[in-house]
Amino acid sequence: MPVKIAARSLNSGYHGIAAIHDVDLEVGAGEMVLLGGSNGAGKSTTLMTLAGAISPISGCVEHEGQATTAAMHHRVRAGVGVITEQRTVFMSLTVAENLRLGRGSTETALEYFPELEKRMKVKAGLCSGGEQQMLSVGRVLASNPSTILADELSLGLAPIIVQRLLAALRAAADRGSAVLIVEQHVRAAMPFINRGYFLRRGRVALTGTQEELRKSEEQIRETYL
Repeated sequence: MPVKIAARSLNSGYHGIAAIHDVDLEVGAGEMVLLGGSNGAGKSTTLMTLAGAISPISGCVEHEGQATTAAMHHRVRAGVGVITEQRTVFMSLTVAENLRLGRGSTETALEYFPELEKRMKVKAGLCSGGEQQMLSVGRVLASNPSTILADELSLGLAPIIVQRLLAALRAAADRGSAVLIVEQHVRAAMPFINRGYFLRRGRVALTGTQEELRKSEEQIRETYL
């Protein structure tokens, strides 16, 4: 299983002040991996550094086995799909127009989210929050990225929508993508993941397979959430 994206002794943060310290993690092709922890633990900082939106202070990010300092738009062109907390849709454009702006095909996006087919002529701003998030995720998945980085997909969404989004990311992993998700709803994410890392005060404090993390669920809940 080739490693698609990795952090190696990664220190990163803002204005020269580290928010994460000596973080080591990796995600291989076909894996869906959870990055968890309490608010302020450094999850989004880690994800955005892997995406190229934040430059490391020290250590490095590797993509496809090679250290990279490329900006985020270059990493996206190289096969990294980034899904941010915000629903990145063009509200004044229809669902169909939003999908056509992506790097993949509309047909592939609808394979992941057939619910959007009946909304194709509707402006994205008139869609529900769940539909907007499906649109954001579907547009990224349609390009068949080798690596997917997803930050807090579930914010403000009903549990049934969260399950749909997680299932779509699992399907992308099963097709060969390396998927890393930041997610507060650990129990919701657990059935879909292969492994997980938990941060505490900017450091990796717990890691394990799905089975190992299930055995530590009480510890996770009390200590990290």
